[in-house]
Amino acid sequence: MAASERVICASAALAEAGDGMRFEVEVDGEKAPAFVVRWRGAPRAYVNRCAHVPMELDWMPGKFFDFTETLLVCSTHGATYDPATGHCVGGPCRGARLRALAVEERDGAVLLRAAP
Repeated sequence: MAASERVICASAALAEAGDGMRFEVEVDGEKAPAFVVRWRGAPRAYVNRCAHVPMELDWMPGKFFDFTETLLVCSTHGATYDPATGHCVGGPCRGARLRALAVEERDGAVLLRAAP
């Protein structure tokens, strides 16, 4: 593992369109909440802040998907996001996007590749 990488979780901890794993990252010199989910077989990670108002998305820890398990949803504003891209596809911030984090899956682990 490179010095700029760190393990977020075991690969097995992420089920397709299931609960996500929360973790912290440094963004602009400050600690910020983040999360990773599995979507279409790949881990997708984002800073845990709605693009509309900087509130955390999950309605309970690790619960990021809507009831259809096809979109990420902000529990505060109802904004919905494409899990593959982080683009807002519905709600008050349509067209905006979540801040993506570089992750990869290797040797049974999900790794944060570099600081955002």
